[in-house]
Amino acid sequence: MKNPLKFIQEVKQEAFRVTWPTGKETIQGSLMVIAMAIVAALFFLLLDQILKFFLEMVLSIGV
Repeated sequence: MKNPLKFIQEVKQEAFRVTWPTGKETIQGSLMVIAMAIVAALFFLLLDQILKFFLEMVLSIGV
């Protein structure tokens, strides 16, 4: 990288070639991320409760 000005011009040209998502696509993608985060949270909550139940069962046998 010998010429910083040329580099900046190339970056600018490349930025104009990018296909940016529309507003609708951005909202749709955001909603999908939120939905998947909720699904993952519920899955791990359920898994945690199941493992807690079995752990309490195992620990109560020793008493």
